Amino acid sequence: MPKPLILITNDDGINAKGLRALVEIMTDLGDIIVVAPDKVQSGMGHAITINDTLRLNQVNTFGNIKAYECSGTSADCIKLAKTIVLKNKAPDLVVSGINHGSNSAISILYSGTMSAAIEAAIEEMPAIGFSLCDMDHNADFSHCKSFVKKIALQVLKTFLPKGVALNVNIPAKSNHPIKGIKICRQARAKWKEEFIERKDPSGKSYFWMTGDFINLDKGEDTDEFALTSNYVSIVPCEFDLTAHHAIAILNDEWELSSDH
Repeated sequence: MPKPLILITNDDGINAKGLRALVEIMTDLGDIIVVAPDKVQSGMGHAITINDTLRLNQVNTFGNIKAYECSGTSADCIKLAKTIVLKNKAPDLVVSGINHGSNSAISILYSGTMSAAIEAAIEEMPAIGFSLCDMDHNADFSHCKSFVKKIALQVLKTFLPKGVALNVNIPAKSNHPIKGIKICRQARAKWKEEFIERKDPSGKSYFWMTGDFINLDKGEDTDEFALTSNYVSIVPCEFDLTAHHAIAILNDEWELSSDH
């Protein structure tokens, strides 16, 4: 049987260590095409390029594996990969990552890694975003291989519901072995930001964002609980942001007459 076609991208850029780790894992599973940003696109969320040019250049970053660097965002990479590189041929799987740092809870909204996966899901392509909960530039990805491979094979074998992407977060490597994998919901958590004011050499003010991550969710079925318990977390995600439970409440409680 023909090998599955796997499209790989990320948000840390074409030269990121996590992307190379993901490419090495996926070469065991199918035929690979890489389309990744030419520079870091972390925190860009689901941004797309509409007021600037987009460039797509073939590179030999991964030897014999066909790879392209894109001047746009992670979501741009998926769009260009589908329409230009693959000429509208849908891959069997899209994988994004492996991201340097967690994309659990609220971070999914800011994540370029997951935006690429969700963009693929919008196009009804099975997609997974992988993240390692380690921000270190020299993070060790070696323990990710078995989990990434297992989850990817499961998707290739059984597929996913249309419009769904998986948000997979893997605990950082430590002396304690990872206990397993848990299917979870997204924790209700957020960042409490602070902005440090500094001065540039000309004396003008600029601001540097910092802050703390606050978990407001005590549930034991969340991605945050799984990760703190040393499990790999999987959250099924979709692009529909409708608060369905609020529709009936608004219809019942709001007075919206037809009169202006």
